[in-house]
Amino acid sequence: MGGGWVGVLSADLHLPDAQSIKAKRKELQRVKHSLARHFAASVAEVDHHDLWQRARISMAIVGRDAHDVQERLESAARRLHADEAFLVLEEGREVQAIETEPDYLSASERARERA
Repeated sequence: MGGGWVGVLSADLHLPDAQSIKAKRKELQRVKHSLARHFAASVAEVDHHDLWQRARISMAIVGRDAHDVQERLESAARRLHADEAFLVLEEGREVQAIETEPDYLSASERARERA
């Protein structure tokens, strides 16, 4: 039995029209909400909090199939690149398998779960 897959997309963004931290946060809120809703993902600003025109966001997607997770990450990246409010300066993606049996289970608990 598989434990699923998790995919992470991180992107450095340049927001040339942001003239304040407040303007940047408003634009990032729009982008984060859109990605979260459209891709059933968790999205957060993870760096460059104090800069007006820079941001780094990361997004996590969980799914049963590695190919599906990878396709959703690619679609999210295309959506970011198509948004005219900012430029994507750098982007990284990673897909990892989720372990099927948590480390905290003892051998006897694993045997009971299998029975």
